[in-house]
Amino acid sequence: MKSILYFILLCSFCSCMFLNSTQRKYYHNASKIKPIDVVIVPGLPLYNGKIDTLLKSRILWSEFLYNKGVVSTILYSGNAVYTPWVEGESMAILGKQLGINSEHILIDTIAEHSTENLYYGYQLAKKMGYKSIAVATDPFQCMMLKKYARKHFKEKIHFMPIIYDSIKNKMNLPLEMDTTLTKKKNFVPINQRQNYRERLKGTRGKHIQY
Repeated sequence: MKSILYFILLCSFCSCMFLNSTQRKYYHNASKIKPIDVVIVPGLPLYNGKIDTLLKSRILWSEFLYNKGVVSTILYSGNAVYTPWVEGESMAILGKQLGINSEHILIDTIAEHSTENLYYGYQLAKKMGYKSIAVATDPFQCMMLKKYARKHFKEKIHFMPIIYDSIKNKMNLPLEMDTTLTKKKNFVPINQRQNYRERLKGTRGKHIQY
């Protein structure tokens, strides 16, 4: 219930900052150069091993982009941060459930913050030989990462904020996984490893060794 309320509030908040017409404009611009080689999808924690509404929307949006041929490969990004389940690996399992070809899925398990999702995802994509790179996530995170990308990347990173109308018919689709598959051993949550100031630095990309 809490995750659904958060999802509704987030969508309402984002609608003021990233209007639906703007989201469609970003999607249209990306579609002009499709297929984009790889799209980075930042992770979220699985609380009690369950996928919440916000995380589900990111995975469904990645599936939408893949099925429409806008992107060729999906890079799910995220370590075990606040909960023991490795985010990138968990998202990959759920993406495969939706029918995304495993050969078209990459996983980053280093990132612990949004900026790191982009940075380490970018590094992995380049190492694999991909050229055009995008980020697909909720509108608010897209807006924040867009500012970060302008500062730290010379080449263009394409941003595709979720168009919620495109995935609303699938939001009730059940997605489940064997939580033993991605549970990290000897896990210590980030709020026990880092104080608030250190976590804030991580959010701003200050822990990355450029």
